[in-house]
Amino acid sequence: MKLAYREFGTGQPLIILHGLFGQSDNWNTLAKRFSENGFRVFTIDQRNHGLSPHDAVWDYKVMAMDLKEFIETHQLQDVILLGHSMGGKTVMFFEQMYPHLAHKLIVADIAPRAYEPHHDAVLKALNAVDFSEINTRKEAEAILSEYISDFGTKQFLLKNIYWREDESKQMAWRFNLKVITAKYDNIGVNVPDFKSNTPTLFVRGEKSNYISNEDEKDIASRFSNFQLKTIANSGHWVHAEQPEAFFNSVIEFIN
Repeated sequence: MKLAYREFGTGQPLIILHGLFGQSDNWNTLAKRFSENGFRVFTIDQRNHGLSPHDAVWDYKVMAMDLKEFIETHQLQDVILLGHSMGGKTVMFFEQMYPHLAHKLIVADIAPRAYEPHHDAVLKALNAVDFSEINTRKEAEAILSEYISDFGTKQFLLKNIYWREDESKQMAWRFNLKVITAKYDNIGVNVPDFKSNTPTLFVRGEKSNYISNEDEKDIASRFSNFQLKTIANSGHWVHAEQPEAFFNSVIEFIN
């Protein structure tokens, strides 16, 4: 699948993968900073997100295959992979399927284990927005507010609204809501058991419950060469909440 992407700078390739409901431009500011430090940075829209194609097949296996195809198409060597949440799981599946292809791995606030479904309110909220009935972001926000109280989550989701250029002239979601709703369970799965000695950095938010102390054993059983860094005063959106600390942790690890 031909994925949409943004490219910054020159040097060793660093590919960044967003999380669920995200898109490549969520990472623009950090991508520019990495590029200023000697990296050729690609921020990718994973399938069914951003400007990348929508497809009925959606799981980590195909997202890892998309990533491999991207690396081969761009003839990239010694690639560093960085993924947040769902993107971090894609990175782990990639390492399991294509060992030794990546030079280093950075996984932001996700563990290899399975996660219970916990986006029910978000999916209900998104599916409650009927773009044939409304035509302003404010109206969309009001509907989301009936299900979601967190301001940051609402703004993050609203960034995905765009105006279609077809005859409908309606607003729409960038992500493929129909497939994400139907195949949501594919995103909570655990990474199959495997062994990796690729240098890997796990970054977690101090206030996040995505990587627990118990998860460390699980990580250690798969990644023999890993570090775990906890970023103070941050939750699951560790890169957005503490960009400076996150940037420094990643640069220190890569160097």
